[in-house]
Amino acid sequence: MQGQFDSRHPLVGLVDETSRLAGRLKSVFAVSRQSIGLNDSEIMVINAVVEAERAPTVAQIGRSLGHPRQLIQRAANSLRDAGLIETVDNPDHKRAPLLKPTEKGVALKRKADTMAEEVAEELMPALDENGVRETTVALRAIRKQLEARLRVS
Repeated sequence: MQGQFDSRHPLVGLVDETSRLAGRLKSVFAVSRQSIGLNDSEIMVINAVVEAERAPTVAQIGRSLGHPRQLIQRAANSLRDAGLIETVDNPDHKRAPLLKPTEKGVALKRKADTMAEEVAEELMPALDENGVRETTVALRAIRKQLEARLRVS
């Protein structure tokens, strides 16, 4: 089905659809997020720290998620104070410590993921599982291409 704006740039359409999808998913998964006692920015940061291939800095998380460093810093401070992440010296930058999850932080992330998976299981019968997997791979590829391009600029 074509809409009146299908002629616009494909990246503009992608931004619109991902924003709408993010809002819809956020509302559907709200119950699983609320049960772990963290706010949205804390959840973003704990996810970023636990899922990171290498320990990130606050600034790296902010750039990756498109949020101001100050917002990420407040969430990181709260997570550190709760014993969910820890800061470690960064050999590449004296004033930008690396963030690492604690065992307690990993356990909380696992709990949140388990609860989210329960919600996802309820939704999957209405969705094309292969399409969801392919879309996830495609979105990750687009994100990584944009991040690589933005690092060069």
